[in-house]
Amino acid sequence: MSREIIAILRGVQPDEVLAIGKMLIDAGITTIEVPMNSPDALDSIALLAREFGAQANIGAGTVLTAQTVHEVASVGGKLIVSPDTNAEVIEATKAAGMASYPGVLTPTECFTALRHGADGLKFFPGSLVGPDGLKALSAVLPKSTKTYAVGGAGPDSFADWLEAGVTGFGIGSGLYKVGFSAKDVSYHADKIVAAYDSAVRDQ
Repeated sequence: MSREIIAILRGVQPDEVLAIGKMLIDAGITTIEVPMNSPDALDSIALLAREFGAQANIGAGTVLTAQTVHEVASVGGKLIVSPDTNAEVIEATKAAGMASYPGVLTPTECFTALRHGADGLKFFPGSLVGPDGLKALSAVLPKSTKTYAVGGAGPDSFADWLEAGVTGFGIGSGLYKVGFSAKDVSYHADKIVAAYDSAVRDQ
């Protein structure tokens, strides 16, 4: 099954990223984001894209400029995730043939992102919106809008978010923290996938 889970590997190092990426994919998580404020992020994205590009969607997070979009595209990245709604970044992402997931919090940001071509909306921090806030916003968004809760969403709240209509989740520290081994990531990934699958089945 296709799971709408984005793994956020903030702080990952190039020398560990392939082993971690394999564990995520083996667990069933096939969208992987390396935030640009990670060490040598472009190197990690290039390694993941070359090794797993046919199996997974690999890209960058914390993307703040169009220049960074071009750099990510040049190493094989396929998706761009941002903490904010930046029209220039969204347009550059789409022009490069990549998927765009800008960060939003308000109705104005949601509609601005969609007008400029966003493929999905990243509600960040999700804890500020909550399932009830998402449900209210979804009432006015186009029915086809993909929504992702990031920050404040995890196994304990998957069911509440899904009931409110969320498409998926971005999971950071619940999957990977600096210092985690590939085995640690595998353990957490299996738990998160099991919780996600259970919540989806119960909808």
